[in-house]
Amino acid sequence: MFANHNVQLKACLWCCLFTVNCLLARAQQTPDSTAASAIKTLTVKQYNAYAKGPSLADKALPATLNNYPAPDDILKLTKELKLTSYQIVKLKDISKYLQQKKIQTGQSVLRNEKKLDELFSTHKVDEGSITFYANRYGLFEGEYRTSVLMACYNTYKTLTSQQITLYGRLKSRP
Repeated sequence: MFANHNVQLKACLWCCLFTVNCLLARAQQTPDSTAASAIKTLTVKQYNAYAKGPSLADKALPATLNNYPAPDDILKLTKELKLTSYQIVKLKDISKYLQQKKIQTGQSVLRNEKKLDELFSTHKVDEGSITFYANRYGLFEGEYRTSVLMACYNTYKTLTSQQITLYGRLKSRP
C-alpha cells in the first residue's frame, strides 16, 4: 500500500514541478516577444520597432567612425562646441529630416510586410510579387542608410574644423 502511495506522490510531485517550470518559463518571456501585433507576421516588439523607425546607430558607422557625427550628437554638445545660432538651426533641420525619414522607412516596411502577409494569406502570391516585395526591403534600407550618411556628412559640413577636432576629443572622453 505504501509503495503505491509513494508512486502516486512522486507522480504528483513531478507533475507539480513540471507545471511550475512551465509557468516560470512563460513568466520570463517579455509580453512583446510573442504577442501578436496588427500584422500577424510580426510580434508586438518587432511592430513597435518598425513603427518607431530603424535605429541609425549601425547605419551611420562609416561616417561616425571617421568623425562625421550625427546631428543629435552635436546638438547635445551645443555649449561645449560653442555652436552659433545658424549652426543650431541647420543641425535641427538635419535632425528633423532624419527623424522623418526614420519614421517613413519604418512605415514603409510595415506596409510592405502587411502586403506580403495579405498575398500569402489570400493565395494570390506568385514569384513576381515575392521578388517585388522582398526587393523593396533592400530599397527601404538603402534609402534610409543614404539619409543617415547624408545627415552625418551635412552635419560635418556645418561645423568648423576646430569644432570637429573638439568633438573628437569630447567623444573619446570616458
